[in-house]
Amino acid sequence: MQRLVLTGPLVRVMTCGDSARARWVPWLAAHDTPRHDLPDLPARADVDPVLADVPAGGRLAVAGDDAALAAVLVRLLRRERLDVAVALLPAPGSAAAAAWGVPTDPSAAVALARDGVAHPSPLVRDDHGGLVAGRHATGPFHGEVYCDEHLVARGDAESLVVVPDPGGGVTVTVTGPRRLAGLRAGHVTTLSGRAVQLGCRPPVPVVRDGVPGDRPVARRSWYRHTQDWLLVSPRGASAGR
Repeated sequence: MQRLVLTGPLVRVMTCGDSARARWVPWLAAHDTPRHDLPDLPARADVDPVLADVPAGGRLAVAGDDAALAAVLVRLLRRERLDVAVALLPAPGSAAAAAWGVPTDPSAAVALARDGVAHPSPLVRDDHGGLVAGRHATGPFHGEVYCDEHLVARGDAESLVVVPDPGGGVTVTVTGPRRLAGLRAGHVTTLSGRAVQLGCRPPVPVVRDGVPGDRPVARRSWYRHTQDWLLVSPRGASAGR
């Protein structure tokens, strides 16, 4: 049975970046919820003072792209504030919105943020101190990929994509090399589980929620955290077990 969490009213809205403010401020004007204008990619000094004003069981809306959402979730995790319900006011084309079934239409998203129900949802971390809000991805690589104890791919691959799995953890998709002299797309393998591991040589860059990593990596792991986060989402969209 899906778990529902009763939370208080929307108490704070973070608008992350000029594009988020241009998109969402007109839709928020009719509401008296305090708004905090933050950078595109908010840091600890930006987020923590806002979290200090959110009571236990409170509700926070994050307006911005997936990288902004990931940055806020990192602070919630570090501050041990996963009791705060988070509503998404996503950017167009948001992988997080697609993964969790959150509408990108402004009217529908604002209504959900204000009146929706919070659901415990899998929180996917990586071993580089980050989180997967929507999508982590690589380009071509040579190596091995495992999902839990299952071998997903070995050898050359065109790409790897990791996304949260609302059903209970993390989903990995590996696309193999193109075939028939590049005329046919490579074989696609998708598995879901609690953890994904990548090992490759040479190291490969990882794009984390749209932000390129600072350096290529030879190994990377993604895994479900022991505690869920509270996502305000449509009924049935978050089904963490």
